[in-house]
Amino acid sequence: MSSEAGGPAAAAGKPTLLVIADSLAYFGPRGGLSADHPRIWPNLVAAELGWDVELVGRIGWTCRDAYWALIGDPRVWAAVPRAGAVIFATAGMDSLPSPLPTALRELIRYVRPPALRRRVRDAYNAAQPHLAKLGRPVALPPRVSVDYLEQAREALAGLRPELPMIGVLPSVHVCEAYGKVHTGREPMVRALTEWSARSNVPLVDLGAAVRENVFSGAGNPDGIHWGWAGHAAVAESMLKVLAAQPGLAAESLREGR
Repeated sequence: MSSEAGGPAAAAGKPTLLVIADSLAYFGPRGGLSADHPRIWPNLVAAELGWDVELVGRIGWTCRDAYWALIGDPRVWAAVPRAGAVIFATAGMDSLPSPLPTALRELIRYVRPPALRRRVRDAYNAAQPHLAKLGRPVALPPRVSVDYLEQAREALAGLRPELPMIGVLPSVHVCEAYGKVHTGREPMVRALTEWSARSNVPLVDLGAAVRENVFSGAGNPDGIHWGWAGHAAVAESMLKVLAAQPGLAAESLREGR
């Protein structure tokens, strides 16, 4: 991240909510949505605060990808000086079973010719749900996820030591593509909770917020993304945590409206 990205948020006027996330932040009950869709949780939070929002994310992102975005994406650099808070909404993908290497999945798009690429993708998609029932390995081990989050925290703290940062605990799922298995969640929760205690970065429990929405079948039919009630519940949880942060008391939040 550029060393020139620092500076008080007030200097740029209206604060920005910077959200670095996986697809849970922008998928709704029927699929992916644009970053400005008013019903996804980052925009619900920003609307309540009266802030702008910068959503940087992609399907399948882990804490490693969040760190890479922080140090390599110029949209993030532009948002940091104006940020009123930063939310790292990753760790869910990290905790999902990934018996086939994550790098293999990422490289499928580069296979040529197209006919071979389709065969490789079909084979991967056929094997993944069955192998996922093993529950391990996960996409990213908890200690590695935490290490990337800590590097991201340190980078931001070096530029904006007063900047509030929030992390998340993984969501829950009943996704056939992952064999409906999520044995990696609890180890990730423990590691993140310990990191939160050391770093003073508060956590929002996505699983607690969306459990009913996901397990009732009211979310996305894929069993992993949420319906509108899930987004609303996450937004409510985020706002409660934001309101408790030093420098973001209720009076300060109301000033942004």
